[in-house]
Amino acid sequence: MDNIINCYNDSNTNDSNTNGSNANDSNANDSNANDIISNNIFSNINHNTYSHQEYQYLNLIKQILDDGFWEEGRNGKTKSIFGATMRFSLKNGKIPILTTKKTAWKTCLKELLWFIKGETNNNLLKQQGVRIWDANSSPEFLKSRELDHYADGELGPIYGHQWRRFNGKWEGDRDYNGVGIDQLQQIIDLLKNPATRTSRRIVMTAWNPCQLNEMALPPCHILCQFNVHNGNQLSCSLYQRSGDILLGVPFNIASYSFLTHLIAKHCGLEAYEFIHFIGNCHIYEEHVSGANLQITREPRELPTTDIVNIRENINDYQVSDFVIHNYNHHDAINFKMVA
Repeated sequence: MDNIINCYNDSNTNDSNTNGSNANDSNANDSNANDIISNNIFSNINHNTYSHQEYQYLNLIKQILDDGFWEEGRNGKTKSIFGATMRFSLKNGKIPILTTKKTAWKTCLKELLWFIKGETNNNLLKQQGVRIWDANSSPEFLKSRELDHYADGELGPIYGHQWRRFNGKWEGDRDYNGVGIDQLQQIIDLLKNPATRTSRRIVMTAWNPCQLNEMALPPCHILCQFNVHNGNQLSCSLYQRSGDILLGVPFNIASYSFLTHLIAKHCGLEAYEFIHFIGNCHIYEEHVSGANLQITREPRELPTTDIVNIRENINDYQVSDFVIHNYNHHDAINFKMVA
């Protein structure tokens, strides 16, 4: 717990001391108020962030536990704050698969490749042993969304459909050739071309108001932007409207970091950085005890990844194309999925 500290405490204290003995009560009160504001703004930044990037995540957990607001929502009671940012280096193959609990990175990667292919049927994931969409594809959940007429396993025009066929009419399992806008292929084409890869318009969105009511679950990670600096350094920023901090966010961090490494490899670039912006950052009531355990753990060295093949088509990548080196993690913490 001592690792989770505010590096601005000392500087704020020193600043207030420079007012000297001539400071009046009003100035002292103003200084105290400013200290409180600064502490709130920077409470997710500490010395250890610079020695290990995973402390950003642990500090976010602690900030929510200490300062969050209890709210009763659609699917239970959560403690939450609004607005957080984390940055993770992807240089030299580094990938932020968090170490303070075991992260099922192969499950995460299988879901990502499912998105990339534009798939929307959960049965394809279940065939690979991936069950993370089961609750949101259950007859009971689909009925709550007035989508119980969907075929077994269908989830509607969710992430993959929007990435590969944005706003195209969704009709379940069929040939969608030429339907909608293939945002992902547009991004690849822009990044492969040296004349366009520095564009500030390399954006992919899953948030489509025209089709939200057809989706089993409206997207949580809604928009990503790619950026190239220094000729070949590819970064990705993600805006996520809603973050289940203990269960979902470790997957989101790993998934978009994998995506950045993959697109960099596919386009002849080098992965550089992943930046994560989260709107509503929440911890479910039933996750609090596990959260308190996780923030006591010391992060370990983050692993690295290699992508051993370059496929002609982005659809053709497989889990076996990705190799993870030196993933040394703490024991798993079991958090119940809340649909």
